[in-house]
Amino acid sequence: MSPESLHAESRAMTSRTLEQLIDTVEPGIELVRQWLQSATSPVELLDVDPESGRRTLLALQVTSRSPMGALALASGGLLVDGGWVRVLGGGHMRLPRTLATWNRLEQPPHRQPGALLVGDDALGGFFALNGGGLPGEPGQVCYFGPDTLRWDVVAPSYTEWLLFLFTGDLEAFYRGMRWRSWRDELVGLAGDRAFAVYPPLWAAGPGVEDRSRRPVPIDELWGLHVVEWPEQLGP
Repeated sequence: MSPESLHAESRAMTSRTLEQLIDTVEPGIELVRQWLQSATSPVELLDVDPESGRRTLLALQVTSRSPMGALALASGGLLVDGGWVRVLGGGHMRLPRTLATWNRLEQPPHRQPGALLVGDDALGGFFALNGGGLPGEPGQVCYFGPDTLRWDVVAPSYTEWLLFLFTGDLEAFYRGMRWRSWRDELVGLAGDRAFAVYPPLWAAGPGVEDRSRRPVPIDELWGLHVVEWPEQLGP
């Protein structure tokens, strides 16, 4: 399914039943598993509680034939590169946020109007599928960087974003944002937390290696990175 079709599907079809959303002929999770076999970055596919997966899919209103719907229904999400990037799915004890709960799909207002948050990273950077409320075109994936405090287009579609995470150059993408011991520090980081860096990465100062870091709730970094600091600093 193309990103345009997925975007149109989520907008136009708002009351389909689970029976209509679950594709048993061409389940998208099989395609995702095929991609994982060719991944050059380590990726862990988390298990999901079936009830949580069904509830997440129902809230999304996309079919399980699509990669996003497949991850919502049949996975707890993905941990990429040791958990540096977290791709949201139907929830897992190591990644307790689901696509539905993190976006507040069942309890509006939604967290990011005009977009669907689909993942984040260990620095409090956020990935979102553009629904018309972010720079670029609907269906593209944008990244809100803790070093830039803005949304930038990083992939033409959700599928292409996944493929980049699986086979792209993450070292280049995060150049200047990782420190020597990041893999060791990542081991104990829960999927609903991220590192708060001080001075912040957007501020002048030493390299990330020489800035202090501490784990905090990802919701706290959402409030700082996306809401408070951009408002305080202005355009």
